[in-house]
Amino acid sequence: MINFFTGISPVYQALIAGIFTWSITLLGSAVVFLFKKPNDTFMDSMLGFSAGVMIAASFFSLIDPAIKMADSLKLCGFMAVSVGFILGVVLLYLSDLLYKYIDKKKNRYTSDKKKRCLMLITSITIHNIPEGLVIGVGFGSLIYNITGSSLMSAVTLALGIGIQNFPEGTAVSLPLRREGYSRFKAFMLGQLTAIVEPICAVIGAILVMKIKCILPYLLSMAAGAMFYVAVGDLIPESQNNKNKNLMTIITLVGFTIMMFLDVSLG
Repeated sequence: MINFFTGISPVYQALIAGIFTWSITLLGSAVVFLFKKPNDTFMDSMLGFSAGVMIAASFFSLIDPAIKMADSLKLCGFMAVSVGFILGVVLLYLSDLLYKYIDKKKNRYTSDKKKRCLMLITSITIHNIPEGLVIGVGFGSLIYNITGSSLMSAVTLALGIGIQNFPEGTAVSLPLRREGYSRFKAFMLGQLTAIVEPICAVIGAILVMKIKCILPYLLSMAAGAMFYVAVGDLIPESQNNKNKNLMTIITLVGFTIMMFLDVSLG
């Protein structure tokens, strides 16, 4: 199985990774079959751990290879990475504004169940699009054999994104269940919010492979997007837990594990 995965095109690798992250959303949505409300500490721990993984991946899997790639292309490394990083932050910032706008409209229609549920599903789906592109960039960049960019780093990058997809799936299916949807329908709608990830992963991989000169920008843009999610969403959400010190330690554990995997195996 491992030999098969390493021998196929990065586009297919990105597709498989995107399907994996979608499947984690599927598992999160399946929580609706188990109980009405999952354990808050468990969910917050996953968010904190994922934040640590994503922050480490942003540097060791994306920013560092982007700098090396920019130098090899005779570009100004720090400038290319800075521009890409800022673009990634802006992309997620605009996505977040759109999310809040949709959420605001959702609350405005509290008397209409169908409109409210549609807004919830749409907002989470929009949030998943940049995550799929990040996965595609990670795998598509492998064809250039950049120092610091490896299959292991791309896999762990997808793993970090996948982990934080679990609570996202739950965040959709449980509210839908509260709105009166059957468990099965709430589950199906919840997991469908991440179906865009495999599609966007393929798009990101093809884009990187076809246009080499934009790779440093795309790598650093993906890093900026991941930093925004980790620092703006995952860490603050995990720190809402009453045991903040434990959440901090779990975040650092996630960072350490990702750093170890990238440095020793990447």
